[in-house]
Amino acid sequence: GRFSQTYFYTRVWLPDAVEAWKPAELTKDYTPGDWALCLQLEDGTNVEHKIDPQTNSLLPLRNPDILVGENDLTALSYLHEPAVLHNLKVRFVESKIIYTYCGIVLVAINPYESIPIYDHDIIHAYSGQNMGDMDPHIFAVAEEAYKQMARDQRNQSIIVSGESGAGKTVSAKYAMRYFATVSGSSSEANVEDRVLASSPIMEAIGNAKTTRNDNSSRFGKYIEIGFDKNHHIIGANMRTYLLEKSRVAFQATEERNYHIFYQLCASSHLPEFKTLQLGINETYQMGLFQILSALLHLGNVEVEERSADSSTILPDNSHLMVFCELMGVAYQDMSHWLCHRKLKTATETYVKPLSKVHAVSARDALAKHIYAKLFSWIVDHINEALRSAVKQHSFIGVLDIYGFETFHINSFEQFCINYANEKLQQQFNMHVFKLEQEEYMREEIPWTLIDFYDNHPCINLIEAKMGVLDLLDEECKMPRGSDDTWAQKLYNTFLKKSDLFDKPRMSNKAFIIVHFADKVEYQCEGFLEKNKDTVNEEQIIVLKLSKVCFVCLFVCLFVCLFVQIRSNTQPFSSLPLNLTLLSRPSPQFRNSLHLLMETLNGTTPHYVRCIKPNDLKSPFMMDPMRAVQQLRACGVLETIRISAAGFPSRWTYQEFFNRYRVLMKQKDILSDRKQTCRNVLETWVQDQDKYQFGKSKIFFRAGQVAYLEKLRSDKLKKACVRIQKTIRCWLARKRYLRMRQARLQPHRKNQRMLVARRRYQQQRSASITMQRLLRAYQARQTYRKLLYEHKVLTIQRWVRGWLARRRCRRSLRAVVYLQSCVRRMAARKELRKLRAEARSVEHFKKLNVGMENKIMQLQRKVDEQVRNDTSCMDVVTSFKQKKKTFCNGKHINIFKCFNGQVFFCLLSSIRCLMNTSLFLCPESKAHAKDGMQLESDLCEERDHYQSLLSEYTHLKERHADLKEEMTISMTRFILDEVKQMFYSGVVVVQDAPHQDAVDMSVLLKLQRRVTELEQDKHTLQRHLDKREEAQQDQVKNAEKQRTAGRAELDLEALKRQELESENKRLKTNLAELRQSLATVSNTNPGAKATTSSPGPGSAPYNVLLEQLNSSNEELEVRKEEVLLLRSHLVRQEVLKHNKVGGEEEVVPNGTLIPYVVHCLLVSQLQVQDRRHEEEVEELREEVLRVREENRQQQQFLSQSLLLPQDARIEASLHHEITRLTSDNLVGTSQGCVQQGTTLWNVLDVNRFYLTGPDGAARETGQDDPQTKKTAQKLKPRGVAVNFLPGLPAYILFMCLRHADYSNDDQRVSVLLNSTINSIKGVLKRRGDDFETVSFWLANTCRFLHCLKQYSGEEAFVKNNTPRQNEHCLCNFDLSEYRQLLSDLAIQNYQQLVRCMEEALQPMIVPGMLEHENFQGVLGSKPTGLRKRTSSLPGEAVYTVDSILQQLSVFHATLIQHDVDPELIKQVCVQQFYIICSVTLNNLLLRKDMCSWSKGLQIRYNVWQLEEWLEERGLSDCGAKEMLEPLIQAAQLLQVKKKTEEDAQAICTMCSALTTVQIVKVLSLYTPVIEFEERVSMSFIRTIQALLKGRVESPMLLMDVKKIFSVTFPFTHSPLALETIQIPSSLNLGFLTRV
Repeated sequence: GRFSQTYFYTRVWLPDAVEAWKPAELTKDYTPGDWALCLQLEDGTNVEHKIDPQTNSLLPLRNPDILVGENDLTALSYLHEPAVLHNLKVRFVESKIIYTYCGIVLVAINPYESIPIYDHDIIHAYSGQNMGDMDPHIFAVAEEAYKQMARDQRNQSIIVSGESGAGKTVSAKYAMRYFATVSGSSSEANVEDRVLASSPIMEAIGNAKTTRNDNSSRFGKYIEIGFDKNHHIIGANMRTYLLEKSRVAFQATEERNYHIFYQLCASSHLPEFKTLQLGINETYQMGLFQILSALLHLGNVEVEERSADSSTILPDNSHLMVFCELMGVAYQDMSHWLCHRKLKTATETYVKPLSKVHAVSARDALAKHIYAKLFSWIVDHINEALRSAVKQHSFIGVLDIYGFETFHINSFEQFCINYANEKLQQQFNMHVFKLEQEEYMREEIPWTLIDFYDNHPCINLIEAKMGVLDLLDEECKMPRGSDDTWAQKLYNTFLKKSDLFDKPRMSNKAFIIVHFADKVEYQCEGFLEKNKDTVNEEQIIVLKLSKVCFVCLFVCLFVCLFVQIRSNTQPFSSLPLNLTLLSRPSPQFRNSLHLLMETLNGTTPHYVRCIKPNDLKSPFMMDPMRAVQQLRACGVLETIRISAAGFPSRWTYQEFFNRYRVLMKQKDILSDRKQTCRNVLETWVQDQDKYQFGKSKIFFRAGQVAYLEKLRSDKLKKACVRIQKTIRCWLARKRYLRMRQARLQPHRKNQRMLVARRRYQQQRSASITMQRLLRAYQARQTYRKLLYEHKVLTIQRWVRGWLARRRCRRSLRAVVYLQSCVRRMAARKELRKLRAEARSVEHFKKLNVGMENKIMQLQRKVDEQVRNDTSCMDVVTSFKQKKKTFCNGKHINIFKCFNGQVFFCLLSSIRCLMNTSLFLCPESKAHAKDGMQLESDLCEERDHYQSLLSEYTHLKERHADLKEEMTISMTRFILDEVKQMFYSGVVVVQDAPHQDAVDMSVLLKLQRRVTELEQDKHTLQRHLDKREEAQQDQVKNAEKQRTAGRAELDLEALKRQELESENKRLKTNLAELRQSLATVSNTNPGAKATTSSPGPGSAPYNVLLEQLNSSNEELEVRKEEVLLLRSHLVRQEVLKHNKVGGEEEVVPNGTLIPYVVHCLLVSQLQVQDRRHEEEVEELREEVLRVREENRQQQQFLSQSLLLPQDARIEASLHHEITRLTSDNLVGTSQGCVQQGTTLWNVLDVNRFYLTGPDGAARETGQDDPQTKKTAQKLKPRGVAVNFLPGLPAYILFMCLRHADYSNDDQRVSVLLNSTINSIKGVLKRRGDDFETVSFWLANTCRFLHCLKQYSGEEAFVKNNTPRQNEHCLCNFDLSEYRQLLSDLAIQNYQQLVRCMEEALQPMIVPGMLEHENFQGVLGSKPTGLRKRTSSLPGEAVYTVDSILQQLSVFHATLIQHDVDPELIKQVCVQQFYIICSVTLNNLLLRKDMCSWSKGLQIRYNVWQLEEWLEERGLSDCGAKEMLEPLIQAAQLLQVKKKTEEDAQAICTMCSALTTVQIVKVLSLYTPVIEFEERVSMSFIRTIQALLKGRVESPMLLMDVKKIFSVTFPFTHSPLALETIQIPSSLNLGFLTRV
């Protein structure tokens, strides 16, 4: 993906040297030009990643969590190396899944432990399935190859590759096992068993232990499995490539030789070996073991050095002696030629000794060649044993070949292996590119040439003319060629000409080739020797002279091959005689590789890439670096790169519509799905290069699916929030309406409670009022008492003051009197003195000095005093008036204080009344009026209080002014008023200060009271504000309720109108039907009960009436459901209009689920209406038929009344027989002439005599060919519809009764044996026809019941009538034949089950799992698996309705053939077991089906099956219990899976599931949307620990082929045998009832 979408996805992959890639998140937005990215790892570490300034390449983006763990790697939105590695790791480590698709490649990871996914039931589960329908598996690839071979008539190949230890051999083995199991052989030779038996032989001689694998294949093989025209295995052929011969003589450290040598040593104590028995006789087997044993001893032969150029072997070397003995050769000859060689020239021949090194090499070369030819000989004999004489029509090849290898030291073998992988990778790239190109051309979308890696240059470097291999062959031809000279030639040829060739810096004996997977350094040492592959000719001559026959034969074949090869190169005489150059491995391997590529190019390839997860062989542990290395080497990443270069994500239009329908508005949905998808993509994805529209699919660039998933997730989140909001609103409204309904329409109990409550409230109010009055009276009394005491104290205070003042005045008068007397005496003395002085003249003069001025001053003072006196008098007068006014003000203050108390009492009363009003009835009109009155009183009281407060403030100001004036005036005139107002003045003077003190205390109390009143006023103001807000809210709510009420009234009116119209119509129809029936009844008043007149009260009339009533009731129920749904929708509409406008409408009525439910209900109602109309039409036809029948009966009765009694009875019987015959023969000419020969074959075997008892049948003539030919054309449906149910069984029993009556033992035996054999023959020929099988099952059971009913045994005859007891068998005991018939019925039942299974098998998985009833709601995850060629267009689409229809057909057929009800119940149990087992098995094998939404879908489908049982009265037959495992699996997908409590609940719930199944479902659980979470491994381990002690089957899948044991309970037949007539239309003229 491109980094421009970081806005949506800020999670990236960071390269790491240990883990390859680490997940990280951006902590800072990236802008072009930044030199580094700020990242945070999952452990919280902050790192910086530097951006390469040259490439400017950014980190790869991570996929959304919902896409992690996909079955197909191409389904990932971002296709790159870390995404592939992480997806594989999640599936392998966490989910324990080893297989994953990568487009056309199956990636298989070695689990290093045994897992139960290869059993036969798994094979059968994958058989016939499309590749994309099941989870990835090697069986899915094998099935795809098998189906394409059968359908396209083209050969197939399965290419299995991977490095050593990755599991290639095991994968190839399982693929061949699948073919052998599914196809089988066309003969009794069991070729498939021999094909599988060849694997252990090849593993023994071609596999060995290496450092990487304990059972590593050291050769490549291509097995062609041949098939005939019927696609059965007829044979096989094996081709091998590049056996590692050097392992025979040399093994690296911790490696071993081939297994066969160790097996031979371990079995050395056995007298003989019979291990290899596949086409090889015992003599050859012993010869093979002799040669292998000889090779073991040959490897232990020690060569001694005699000189620098010569060597020798000691004469008594025990190992060489054993070798010569086993091979039958001379010891001296072999020891000589092991240490010497013969050189030939043109003129002479001479023998040259070999050095020790060359002698050891010669010894090893001989051993390697012997083993290689032995290996080829065994392969040839295996092929001979697997070869078939039948012409091969097609084949499937399985290629098990080594993968790309790179070791610390790489030699010739690794070079050839990597060369083969280069060729295979080239073919793989071309095939992938071809598929991409074909897909684009098929969909007719524009495409450009995809640039993919072409390794053709590397291949040319190796195999082209003068390439590496040619230079190697040329060097091998040189007399003195060596590895060093060859290396120099390589350097001189390629070092400067090819970029794919390089030379190591520190070595001159190695070279580097850049392969498609990696650079590999090859060591030149040993290349020439391994490529020469020489063996000494004299050693071969010695072996040719062997005395052992098998060795001679083996060596002769070896020499013939040598001569043939030598003759193709040059004449024998021209070759050196001392050294034989056989065909070198390099050209031989190149030619065989070219042949292999031609074979693969002529087939359709299928790829399996095996991955080795770690080198420690630890189970389910992945080493990321090793995995990445192999992914690069096996071509998986190249597939990803090619896919990512184009349009990797592909959706059909319907799949895209179903997944992203949430992104569309209702108006955007068109009938044309293609145009709808086009409009949506143009809306959400602006860049049109990101997608292309094909004919049937939409192609997306990498990253676009993740972008669409983000949009879808955001949309769903908004929708969820809106749904939650709506549901909560609906719940609140529902609660409110329920409360409102309870208030408006109360129950009687509620009414009595309300009356009692009101009475109680009245009594309580009265009590409170009385208490209030009493408390007020007591308060007033207390107040009066306090006031009285206050006045008494005041009087006492005044009296005490008056008395004290009086005493003071008396004392003052006495003191004054004494002072006056003293002063008078002193004055008199002073007067006498003054008189004496005055008599002198000087004194008189002094006195008169300034007298005039003084007089004038005194005169002015007198005038001023007079004016002051006048003003003081005015002030005193005004003071008196103000005093009076002040006294009056005091009473006003007291009154004001009292009014304040009254005001607070009123406030408390108002609050009490308000609380009482709110508690009793917040919506009562009377209380509302009281509240309004209280509010008016409160306002008036508030106004009065405010006026009093203002008056008090005014009086307070006047009081302060008066006090100040009194202070000024009293200081001037207090002395002048003493004499005039003695008593009052004293009182005034003495009382004035006390009065001021009293007034100040009152004023302080009033101030405090005023403060409290102010606080109360503010409190009341706040309460009033709240009250006003509450009243406003109530007004708004009342308005909303009136709106909703109007909507509900409209809905109720609509309901009433629809119900009235429907009721009128139904009443009219019912009246017409009753009138018609009554008319029929009235027209025949004299009809008897035997005529079955359908008048009121008769059985037909009651049946018709009950059907009509039940239909009407069901219709009423459906209409009530519709009305309820409409009511809910109207409420949703009202709530929607109450919301804030401008919200985007997603789907009708605001939610998805109500809309889908509405659609379902509407469709169901339409179906019910159609059924109802059809039933009414049938009833009308039935009425017409009954009318006609009644008319005929009346006519017949009117005629028969004129006849005598005996003739009347005979005529009645004749008329009844004629009527029944005419009814039964309707359509016989068309419906009863097609098939069936059993009855007549039985009857044709034996001829009966003319006489017999009643209820028996006899023969009246000879059989003719025309009668037998006609008798072979009986159709079961015609018999069931037109004749008596079980008629063949009754006829057979009547014939048996005649034989019993005749006491003919031979006839009885022949008749019964012929009956059983004929029924078996019909089942063999027509066993796939359910109707035929059910027909003969019913007749077999009826025949068995007749044998029991008329056997004379007490247990069976107790319900017989006396006439039926007369028909009992009297001469033979047929209990043994009853057992044979019971066994035949069991076989018939099992064949019936197989027929049902074949019919239901194609429907179950599509109907129960794949089909979505709620499209667009459940959704499906994006998948990258393309529709394979096996998914043909136009295939039938099955739903759960298809299954129900098929079940209904089965049930109707069984009912039609009169199968016993108990047997029908057992058939239903078997049917539902088949449905459950097939569905559950597919669920356990399909990861894409294990999700919450799929659990919901399964539960809905199971509910429909249960409803089907209810409708047919089979709910108690036990079929529901068969669905219990499937129900529990669906519940397991939907329950919570986090805590230990959840685990315990799951263990309790899933009692019908095994532990393996529970763990499998939890492991496969895959979230479809972001709101789901995967199940953690700790939770799964908790489940396993809790279920550890459970005793159960270890099998994962249910047994689909299981058939329950069947029982045939005896069913009594009330039919009298003498009443049975043989219809003439059956052409049974040779039978006559006697």
